[in-house]
Amino acid sequence: MRTNFLSIISIFTICCAACSSDTITITYKGNNVEVSPAQYDNVNIVVKDGNVKIQNFVKDKEMTFVLTGESENGTFKLKTDTKTNIELDGLKLTSTEGAPIHIKNTELVTVTAVDNTENTITITACEDTAKHKATAIHAKSALAFNGKGTLNVIATGDGCKGINAKKSITIDDITLNVKTTGNNLGEDTTKMAFPGGPGFDPNNMPEEMKAHFEEMRKKFEEMHKNGEHPQIGHGGPMGGPMGGPMGGPMGMGPMQGDSIHGPMPGQMPGGPMGMGPGGKKDYVGTAKAIKCKGVITINSGNVNVSTETAGAEGIEGKDGVVVNGGEVRVNSSDDAINANGQIFFNGGTVTAISRNNDAVDANLGGDMPPFFEQKDNDKELKSAIIITGGKILAWSQAGAPEEGLDCDNYPIEISGGTVFSIGAGMGARPSMPTAKTAKQPTVLVTGLIIKKGTPVEIFEADSNGKATGSAIESFTPEIDFNGSSSLISSPSFKIGKKYVIKSGAESKVFEIKENVNF
Repeated sequence: MRTNFLSIISIFTICCAACSSDTITITYKGNNVEVSPAQYDNVNIVVKDGNVKIQNFVKDKEMTFVLTGESENGTFKLKTDTKTNIELDGLKLTSTEGAPIHIKNTELVTVTAVDNTENTITITACEDTAKHKATAIHAKSALAFNGKGTLNVIATGDGCKGINAKKSITIDDITLNVKTTGNNLGEDTTKMAFPGGPGFDPNNMPEEMKAHFEEMRKKFEEMHKNGEHPQIGHGGPMGGPMGGPMGGPMGMGPMQGDSIHGPMPGQMPGGPMGMGPGGKKDYVGTAKAIKCKGVITINSGNVNVSTETAGAEGIEGKDGVVVNGGEVRVNSSDDAINANGQIFFNGGTVTAISRNNDAVDANLGGDMPPFFEQKDNDKELKSAIIITGGKILAWSQAGAPEEGLDCDNYPIEISGGTVFSIGAGMGARPSMPTAKTAKQPTVLVTGLIIKKGTPVEIFEADSNGKATGSAIESFTPEIDFNGSSSLISSPSFKIGKKYVIKSGAESKVFEIKENVNF
């Protein structure tokens, strides 16, 4: 009897020790999974083959889940009521159906790559894209990525994203590599009044829209009589430079409208509030790399992003994107960095490359962009892209009307940092700072031919335009640009000085006469 009593005491002690722990380790071994401790008070753990489901009812403390091992067909699904930590310790987890890491939390989840470890999360297919689980890492909560290790996120399935969070995403220290290669699931033809949506008959416009167009027409005629012109920039409210070539958001038909007559109904398919040829398309189930409905903030670390297919943006924060530091490289088939809110560059080095769209695209939804150039006494517009520091290389290889830095008719604000944006803006100039928002000298250089691998250097020049001294700015492009429009800003620029930019045998001389030069 005594031996049995001691055995019972021993078992009770082990159970209590397990109950006091706030860390659960999950080790994947192919189709098998080991969980330690196997039981935890108020935590429901279900293991089936290589799949783990955890529901945590503990209210009074944070939980930590350590994921390690390897599985070629495994998942980790988590639902807790508190802040939670997930530590990745040499994990290699692949799912052939649905998100390998699926977080249903409402509170913040921190994902840490343990120091000196490499971790890979892969999704190869997903049948439930309509339920938003077609993602390697899918979270209902906000996500924070950190640690001194490496996290590779790979999505190869059609319609599969890399990282998708319903709230915000914050990145610190970690080396985060995200790559998507799957196709989108087709074009979205259901939308009207947005890029890619079908146009409708201008003769059947609502009366209030007709009245709006008539009012706009009268304003433009008055401006023309006074020798004034509307602000020119691609993708304006009525398409390109107020109804310019090939349509634009809410655009006209091809080659309709001009800086005098403004927003006239399109003569080709598209018309008001629709799209003629040349407009952007909406896709179903795009293979975006990093997406959230909140703000994406990168404070430090190394972030490397690539996408392959149409509509697959690199980094998309619906409410905004903030880069405070780190090394960020995005090579995307669509927008490299995109937001429906403001985009801030405060530090670090950012290389954003788009092959078929804008490199950096800020869309301030909800505020109607201006139709006219701002007067000193007009209400000051909110800047869409704000640059205070760091080095920003934003390159679009798509050609007109796509840009390196695009914010339609909203201004760019530059008060610090080095900026080299390459693209091809529609009309006279691409998105630019205004006299108020250019707090550091900025220049637009057009027509420069840039070749991949050939260093581009900027020198101070003498009165004859000859380079003097060593280069004050330099970079080596990764793609070719023919006849590009380059928006350049540097803390080394000084008003009253001449500069020369060189790329192989090509060169352009420019003079800084004021803070905005074009």
